[in-house]
This record gives sequence, structure tokens and C-alpha cells, in this order.
Amino acid sequence: MIRPDLEKVPPFYKGYVELVKNHDLYEILKDSSESILHVLRDIPEEMGNFRYDTGKWSIKELICHMLDAERIFAYRALRFARNDKTPLAGFEEMEYAGQANAAGRSIEQLTEEMEKLRSTTYDLFLSFTPEMLLRTGPANKTEISVLNLGFIIPGHESHHRNILIERYLSK
Repeated sequence: MIRPDLEKVPPFYKGYVELVKNHDLYEILKDSSESILHVLRDIPEEMGNFRYDTGKWSIKELICHMLDAERIFAYRALRFARNDKTPLAGFEEMEYAGQANAAGRSIEQLTEEMEKLRSTTYDLFLSFTPEMLLRTGPANKTEISVLNLGFIIPGHESHHRNILIERYLSK
């Protein structure tokens, strides 16, 4: 069973990893994917632009944020697994959200994209050797391991799935 290295999770990401820390890496990559897809498939298209409060993302913007973040975390993992120590910049989630064309896409399209993305993320992590999982690199001015990125991905998704259920879908 492969678990996160909690001692080395950067503080900003600890909350995400805490949500999934008791799971095996590969198990949680699959299980969290199934969980979010189940939720997304039940959202009516008419709710796609719903915001639970002024200034908050719409449901479709939230999904786009989840997709963007997973791609960025997986890219970081790929770079570090390949022993690339080039410092990687952070990303401005609010800027990305505004440029994601969320309103021009359907929930069905975003759900299919989420399914495909997680499948490739899962395959990527399956390709890493135990040595690769332990490699680290600098991202957003902090050192992070491939292993912990593997837990940040489903942890971040779980965090936003909870927000989606509690703040968007319970209204």
C-alpha cells in the first residue's frame, strides 16, 4: 500500500492530502474519480452556470478549475519523476478560471473530459517506479514529491467535490 509522506506535504496542500491520506495511491486515484463522476453525471445542464453566492465560481467554472489543477499537478509529477529539477511556477487559479471557456461548454462535455483526464493521470502514476515516486522538485517556490502530488490530485478533487455537494447542490 502506497501512502503519502505527510511530513513533507507543503502546508498549502496539507488539507487536501488529509482527505485521502488513509488510502492507497492507486486506489484513491480510481475511487475519487468514480465519486466525482457520479456527482457530475447527476447535475442537470440548467445548473451549469449556478453560483451559490456572488463572486463564486459557477458549477462549470469549478469543474474547469478541477481539470486545470489536475493537469498542472500531473505535469509537475511528470517533470519531477523524470528528474527534471527546473523550478516550476505556480498558477493563478482565478485567472485560469476566467479563461477556461466554462460557459461555452456543457456539463456533459466537462464530465467526459474529467473521466478521460483521470484515466491518463492514473496511467501516468502507474508508470512511475518506486524511486520516481520519491523524487522531488520545486514548484511554486516549494519542494514537493511526485508521491505527494499523487495524493494532492485526488485530495484537491475531493475538497471541491465536497464544496460542490454542500454549497451548490444542496441549494
